[in-house]
Amino acid sequence: MLSILRNPTYAKLLAAQVVALVGTGLLTVALGLLAFDLAGVNAGIVLGVAYTIKMVAYVGLSPLAQALVVRLPRKGVLIAADLVRGGVALCLPFVTEVWQIYALIFVLQTASAVFTPAYQALLPDVLPDEREYTRALSLSRMAYDLENVTSPAIAGLLLSVTGYSTLFLGTVVGFAVSALLVFAAVLPPQSVPKAQQPFLHRATRGIRMYLATPRLRGLLSLNFAAAAISAFVIVNTVVLVRGSFEGAETDLAWAVGAYGAGSMCVALILPKVLESVADRLVMITAGVLLACTMLVAALATGLAGLPPWPLFLLVWALFGALYSAILTPAGRLLRRSAFPEDRPVLFTAQFALSHACWLVTYPMAGVLGAWIGLPGAMGVLGVMAALAIVVALRVWPTGDTGIIAHDHSDLPADHPHLHGTGPIHAHAPRHDNLHPNWPAA
Repeated sequence: MLSILRNPTYAKLLAAQVVALVGTGLLTVALGLLAFDLAGVNAGIVLGVAYTIKMVAYVGLSPLAQALVVRLPRKGVLIAADLVRGGVALCLPFVTEVWQIYALIFVLQTASAVFTPAYQALLPDVLPDEREYTRALSLSRMAYDLENVTSPAIAGLLLSVTGYSTLFLGTVVGFAVSALLVFAAVLPPQSVPKAQQPFLHRATRGIRMYLATPRLRGLLSLNFAAAAISAFVIVNTVVLVRGSFEGAETDLAWAVGAYGAGSMCVALILPKVLESVADRLVMITAGVLLACTMLVAALATGLAGLPPWPLFLLVWALFGALYSAILTPAGRLLRRSAFPEDRPVLFTAQFALSHACWLVTYPMAGVLGAWIGLPGAMGVLGVMAALAIVVALRVWPTGDTGIIAHDHSDLPADHPHLHGTGPIHAHAPRHDNLHPNWPAA
């Protein structure tokens, strides 16, 4: 897997992603401490609003921002987004009012809503070989999981010798180094749309393309299933560990670490698996197992109470593994569903729509846990995940090989798209002006 690091451009981009993630992790810890300083026991409300702002920026602003920058040099876009994020982190130590946190977080997450889809859409051009691209997806998944482990550890070390304001400076350094690494990378030539469309058309094009593609409609359903289960894990692990198990802070670290370890293990083996097993089979199987595991856990917890601690950690590791099996191959589906010039809008649509799933499931996980208890919340979210898998099975056809024979009788016989083959021909369709709807076989 690490052989792809011989590609100097990808190595720099991966390093940029890693240092930016570490900076983001330090920011998360520092933001919690800042919120407690300003709001005391109401810090949870402050953070809840801040993270809601984050999701709203991701869902609502990422398509608009992408439409604005689609024709700009992508290296400049990535660097500018990093510099904006670093500038916001530099301002946070001087905050004195809660509303200032909200305003700065809005700006920071808007910049992230530009950076992340642009970065994801760039990788298929850097690594055109599908096997190498699949390994890159796994490394990205592992980078996210490692950040969940390393950033709190780094933050703890820094806090043992200095105040939390220093963590914001660490965030600034992370984004600055990320910008320098992007600047040093030699990016492949950029494909841009040949014609400038109206702004509203550009802003909605990615979502229209996404929803017009059967495999991506299936991916959206799988995104929702994964978000339903993982939202429970993220929101309620602390309640289970500290409240129900009466565990220490170190036990919470073990639970979070088990979830991340499961995810990383699958990310390591998935590239080899996907060489011989279709994406659809891997992802839907993982979705079925994820929903079933949650439903069984809900029933067992409701009837017999909490499982033994080692079994609890094993279940959390399984949740992480199945989540990774659903989300890691997503980039492969996006890559084969669009031409290079359209990849940015399609990756942006995935970014916005997947976070829309979290925007629904995050509050549900918290509210249901408080209203009907944790076993009941697990059951409701498990049922929702199962229904999403049923939808995925219906909208994502089997045998999705990417090659479809279809009819272009609406085109003249000498049209360049036909290449002398006649109106009926076969190729991997992608949503474009010649295929406004997905071709029927």
